[in-house]
Amino acid sequence: MLKNKNIICISYTTWEGEYTKSTVQLLSLLAFHNNVLFIEYPRTVKDLINGIRGKINIPVKRMLGLEKRVQTIEADTGAMVKHMVMPPVLPTNSIKNEGLLNLFYRWNTKMYRRQIRKIQKKFNLKDSIILTAFNPVYGLAMIGELDEHKNIYYCYDGMDLDRNNARTIALEKEFCKKVDGIITTSEYLNNEKKQYNSNSVVVKNGVDYDLFVPFAKTKVNDTTKKKVGYTGSIDYRFDVDLVEYAVQELPDVTFEFTGGIMNQPVVDRLSKYDNVVFNPAVHASEVPDIVSKFDVGIIPYIKSEINKNIYPLKINEYLAIGVPVIMTEFAVLKDFYGIANVIDTQEEFVKQIKDQIQNDSEALIKKRIEFAKSNSWDKRAELFGSYLNQFTQ
Repeated sequence: MLKNKNIICISYTTWEGEYTKSTVQLLSLLAFHNNVLFIEYPRTVKDLINGIRGKINIPVKRMLGLEKRVQTIEADTGAMVKHMVMPPVLPTNSIKNEGLLNLFYRWNTKMYRRQIRKIQKKFNLKDSIILTAFNPVYGLAMIGELDEHKNIYYCYDGMDLDRNNARTIALEKEFCKKVDGIITTSEYLNNEKKQYNSNSVVVKNGVDYDLFVPFAKTKVNDTTKKKVGYTGSIDYRFDVDLVEYAVQELPDVTFEFTGGIMNQPVVDRLSKYDNVVFNPAVHASEVPDIVSKFDVGIIPYIKSEINKNIYPLKINEYLAIGVPVIMTEFAVLKDFYGIANVIDTQEEFVKQIKDQIQNDSEALIKKRIEFAKSNSWDKRAELFGSYLNQFTQ
């Protein structure tokens, strides 16, 4: 077990939010025995202006230094974490000129480094483990600049030109070569990162079992109107052709989708059907109750190179409630063979939905719940901590 270490996390996300974040789950547990500083992804000057105008909800006063940029917060686990908000940075996404881009990049990273050093001194965060959570642009610029003990890269997603520019992809490859170790969330990602760094290992995503178990099923839902459900973002991964076929073939089944809309054409196509319901994103604590109403949980992702990186959080969440899972073979997830149902065609998808609704049982429900229990975040955090120990010896 990792104990009595200073961990500074250079994150790509916020701490709070509408969906579960693996970085937050792991650090919430590691913080019981270690001193954790979580740094939110820095927002831009444009974000600041939109925040002041009330268009987006961001901590404006903390960004401006009118309130403490570092505050101690209590995680859902009960552990205490230092939470840091950076001053606004200069926006770079739309800049095409290489010279101007480099200038902005140096300005942003210099400010970022200066702020961290100030906090390190204030809180005596010496000899820290720098854990960069899918933020290689800032992570690379910090290597050797923070009097750190070791640099570890936590990589939970892939890089592609559809979502990342060529510069970011190149910087990530350079970053992988320079860090002391890489922890990935899937075998596919791990095999990719091992090309650049032999110290690459896997810690797969887990489930907040204690959050879900109070809502776990003890028997098959006795409702006459059956429900096929999905939780999470509706984004580039979603196979709308597959789902629309099932919606058309199963008009007596309700298809319910709960999550943020990142791919509006999916909603435009499916919302015209009477048996389709879209609900807005909810806090992670509300997900178990929603899933408990499902008769089947689906993960209808398209097959693509980028989706091969995915180890979806929702698969363990569905199973923790006891819900049967039907998913496409978007990634090689051998751990779930025999417990989840993998389909390859639209016809198979519809057949599996029918079969799972008709043939679910208390024995199968119990089996799924026990399987999810073995994938709890507590177990994942223990493994994650052991790898941090290994990389930092």
